[in-house]
Amino acid sequence: MTVTAPVDDASPSTSPTPLLPKPDAWRGRYAMRLRVTDLLVLIWVVYGTQIIWFGLGRVDVSVREDSRINEFSYWLFSAILVVIWMAALALVDSRSDRVVGTGTTEYTRVVRASFGVFGGIAIVAFLTRVDVARGYLVIALPAGVLLLVFTRWLWRQWLVAQRQMGRYSAQVLLVGSRQSVAHIANELGRTPTAGYHVVGACVPSGRVAEMIPGTDIPIMGNVNAIDRAIAITGADTIAVTSTDDLPPNKVKEISWSLEGGQQHLVLAPSITDIAGPRIHTRPVSGLPLIHVETPRFTSGQRFSKRMMDLTIAGVGVVIISPLLLVLALVVRLSSPGPVIFRQSRVGHHGQEFEMLKFRSMVVDAEDRLADLKAGLAQDAGNEVLFKMTNDPRVTRVGRFMRRYSLDELPQLFNVLGGSMSLVGPRPPLVSEVASYAEHVHRRFLAKPGITGAWQVGGRSTLSWEDSVRLDLGYVENWSLVGDVVILLRTAKATLAPNGTSL
Repeated sequence: MTVTAPVDDASPSTSPTPLLPKPDAWRGRYAMRLRVTDLLVLIWVVYGTQIIWFGLGRVDVSVREDSRINEFSYWLFSAILVVIWMAALALVDSRSDRVVGTGTTEYTRVVRASFGVFGGIAIVAFLTRVDVARGYLVIALPAGVLLLVFTRWLWRQWLVAQRQMGRYSAQVLLVGSRQSVAHIANELGRTPTAGYHVVGACVPSGRVAEMIPGTDIPIMGNVNAIDRAIAITGADTIAVTSTDDLPPNKVKEISWSLEGGQQHLVLAPSITDIAGPRIHTRPVSGLPLIHVETPRFTSGQRFSKRMMDLTIAGVGVVIISPLLLVLALVVRLSSPGPVIFRQSRVGHHGQEFEMLKFRSMVVDAEDRLADLKAGLAQDAGNEVLFKMTNDPRVTRVGRFMRRYSLDELPQLFNVLGGSMSLVGPRPPLVSEVASYAEHVHRRFLAKPGITGAWQVGGRSTLSWEDSVRLDLGYVENWSLVGDVVILLRTAKATLAPNGTSL
């Protein structure tokens, strides 16, 4: 991190900022690109549907005799539909920099706006007694939604690549105590694709150009030097990480000093791994109180998750049954021992169950584990989960199956039996549970999964703390949409494997 000029710790917050660079207008550029591609997609979908349904000739929208509206061409109706659809995408802020790049909010807003448009058209058509061809609408809606979401996904892949290189990101100046600044900086550093690039920090005390402990973030001055720090770093976002050590009304002063539309203020409380739907803000006498709801698992949520498990696992077993038979035969012929490896794991509410896998190791693998641990041969995993990159106990066939997670396919029968779910926390060994801290037992509030946040988040490359954080984050913030996202990411990770099996 290069600091181009020192910042006087005594500089008041009202000091002039002649060095303030012109903010990067990446938000506007990216929104314009989305706007252009959205328009092209809608023109292609709407007029393409019209041509498919009616042909190239002139066809008028059917109007009933008692309607006050005269007949008009579908060419005009399609143009109106495109304009309204574009306006709806804008009204729900589907192109806002606050939702693009990460999470499912962007896609949700696109879908909500699209269904709102067609619902509104249906109501208006009913009230004005205009008969719009149902087939035309039935084709245009799903085709438009799918293509809009797909193009947004393509743009997101481009944006993620840019953010990996530090571009198209908010340039963040952290303000708060050293400890809170270091904590928030590390959390933001975990996911650079979220679009927050930390460029400096202002703390209550400290020498200019010192580094925040454990990071490469320079201290740009004290909390009275924020204006000058912005000028030097080019920050466009101020993130307040704690207010305990700040003067009274300091956050309000920071808010007043920022340039509207160009600079942003973010409050970053030390509440991590809490999903948005659980957080609510309630203003009381001008004080924004943040309410964090405790996680609740309703009967409807459990039912919907179970139905998804049964449907996908049942269909999956039927479809891949030939592959299961081939793998079973290969395992049987490749090395002596049973085809299926059965292992006791701890699942829902701490109950033990028998997890099924295709055997990928030699028969005496468990007996040889103690010798491997004694020889300190572990070069993967973490302090609780024993892993080896080239485990000598793994057979040649087992190594191939593990690379593509084929050894885990029999766990679909665990899902059908109800002891596991498609998505959930990692099912631990009984011996591992003995070393758990008290809070880690919260992972047993949900059924263990074939895949989960731990698998798409790094698998054996994760530290124990990161593994626990991902599992507890999943348990406390579960959603059906989140499960679908994890399943899609798992499919992608399986096709491009970079880790080891369970």
